[in-house]
Amino acid sequence: MLRIKGYRFYFYSHEPNEPPHIHVDEGSNALKAWLEPVSLARNIGFRPHEINGILKLVEENRTALLEAWHEHFG
Repeated sequence: MLRIKGYRFYFYSHEPNEPPHIHVDEGSNALKAWLEPVSLARNIGFRPHEINGILKLVEENRTALLEAWHEHFG
């Protein structure tokens, strides 16, 4: 798990058959972002400007997130 600017970035262990992606939470808000290419998969509660900021953070950390994904899921 990774925390950046109050957001919690994490994987679910039971999703290995999906393309690489990351889940992001803050309070009751949650989103799922694809990593190749970085794009929004699903959003619950975040406002558009927040989504754009989160996707920018995902893009900035994409290499490390992909490495962690491949290390976790093999």
